[in-house]
Amino acid sequence: MKFIVSSSALLKQLSAISGVITSNPVVPILENFLFEINEGALRVTASDLQTSMITEMEVEARESGNIAVPARILMDTLKNLPEQPVTFSIDEETYTIEISSDNGRYKLAGENATDFPRTPEVNDPYGVDIPADTLQNAIANTLFAVSNDELRPAMTGVYIQLRDTNATFVATDGHRLIRYRRVDVAADMDNNIILPKKALNLLRTTLPSGSTPVTVEFNASNAFFKFNNVRMICRLIDERFPDYENVIPVDNNNKMVINRLEFLSSLKRIAIYANKTTHQVRLKITGNELQISAEDLDFSNEAMERLSCDHDGEDIEIGFNARFLIEMLNNLDSTDVQLNLSKPNRAGLLIPRDKDENEDILMLVMPVMLNNYV
Repeated sequence: MKFIVSSSALLKQLSAISGVITSNPVVPILENFLFEINEGALRVTASDLQTSMITEMEVEARESGNIAVPARILMDTLKNLPEQPVTFSIDEETYTIEISSDNGRYKLAGENATDFPRTPEVNDPYGVDIPADTLQNAIANTLFAVSNDELRPAMTGVYIQLRDTNATFVATDGHRLIRYRRVDVAADMDNNIILPKKALNLLRTTLPSGSTPVTVEFNASNAFFKFNNVRMICRLIDERFPDYENVIPVDNNNKMVINRLEFLSSLKRIAIYANKTTHQVRLKITGNELQISAEDLDFSNEAMERLSCDHDGEDIEIGFNARFLIEMLNNLDSTDVQLNLSKPNRAGLLIPRDKDENEDILMLVMPVMLNNYV
C-alpha cells in the first residue's frame, strides 16, 4: 500500500487529534494513529478508549488499506520536515512503514490495524447544532470549575441540560458552581448529559473559530461532535449530577457593583499575602467602599487595599478563597460585576453586569470562615 500526502497538511490534521493519545495507554496499540485509506481519502483515528478523535483528508492513493502508525515518532518526523510531498510505503505483511521525502527515507515499525479498538457508532441519537463560538464560550465559562475528585465522578464533568427553550451548562467542585445558559440553543427533546473534562479540553483546543456549525449527537452512552473534517466521540459520565438549583440562594439582597478589572487586580495583589493553605481574603463592605485584606499569621504577612464600589444593603464582612474569585473574574468579559451576598456563612453570587443578550451567567462561590484577626 502506498500514498502521497503533503507533510504540513498531514501534520496539521494529526496535531488536531493527537491530544487524545496518552503516554501510558491502557492498551499499547493506543500509542498509534490508525491510518485507513479508502478511495483516495485518508482517515486517521486517535483514541484512549474513553475518547476518540477522527480526521479525514484527501491523499494521492490507488489502493485501499490500513495500518497502525506510531504517533510520537511520526509527529516528531513531520515537525522537522520542511513542507513537501511525502510518500508512505507500507508492507502489509511485516507492517513496516517507509516514509520517503526529498531529504531521505525514514523507516518505522507499524502494527496490525485490526488490533486497534473500534470507535462507537451513532445509534438512535438525539441531536442539536451549536455554533462553534457559542460552544467555545460555554466550555470556557464552566470547565475551570469542574472537580478533580474521582470519588465524586458526576462532578468531574460538565452537566448539560438541553430544553426546547435553552441549553444550560453547569460545573461545580463543591466550593463553587458555574451556571452558563444559552437561550439561542435549544433541542427538540429534553435531555441531560455529563461530558468528561478531558473530552471538553480537547474540544476547546480543536474547535474552529467563528460560527461554524458543530453537530452534537448523543445516545445513552456516548456523545458525538462533528465539525469541518473532524469528529470526536466521547463516553458520557453515567452518574447523577447534584441538584444544583437548590444550592443557588434566592435571597442574596446585599448587592455590590464594582469594576471587574480593578477588583481582579486588587485580589491578585492581596492574595500574595494570604495564607498558602486557605488562600483566604477578607471583603469588608462599608457604605460605598470595599476593603480587601489578607493575613498569613505563620509568616507575619498582611496586606490591605480600598476600592470604590456601588453598594445596596447593610455593611458586611465575608471571607472567600482568593484563587476561586480570581479564576471566576478572569473568565468574565464584563466591565462591571455584581456580587450578591446575604450572610458571612452563606454563598455569594458573582454576576456580570453586561453580557450577550442570548447568555445568562451565574457564578456561585462558598465563603471561607473568617479568622479572628482584626
